[in-house]
Amino acid sequence: MTLSPIARWHQAVAENDFALVDDMLADEAVFESPAVFKPQHGKPLVAKYLRAAMSVLNNPTFRYTDEWFGERSAVLEFVVTIDEMYVNGVDIIRWDESGRIVHFKVMVRPLKGLQTLVALMAERLQVAVS
Repeated sequence: MTLSPIARWHQAVAENDFALVDDMLADEAVFESPAVFKPQHGKPLVAKYLRAAMSVLNNPTFRYTDEWFGERSAVLEFVVTIDEMYVNGVDIIRWDESGRIVHFKVMVRPLKGLQTLVALMAERLQVAVS
């Protein structure tokens, strides 16, 4: 039995296994976040941003609290504590007919939490470029 894209996503997050995420991305995937000025296009860029996000967010306090589904989309609400700051957000994920992620949008609150995430993401992305 093939797992749904969201079941595979949950597995990848639970196992902190980026290889599983990379396998889920369509070549034309797009990543959007309030931390970046414009959408990031293409599997290599999306993979880089998701890898950085997983390294920042996927700590023992991270958990999904709710989910909403469309035919080929889902909204996953999450909470996490980073540097003693409570962060709440959503992952909005869309996939194609083959189950590959084509669009991944992250929205985060509060503003201080977003600012903390932006700084931490910048550090991780700089390391990824070096």
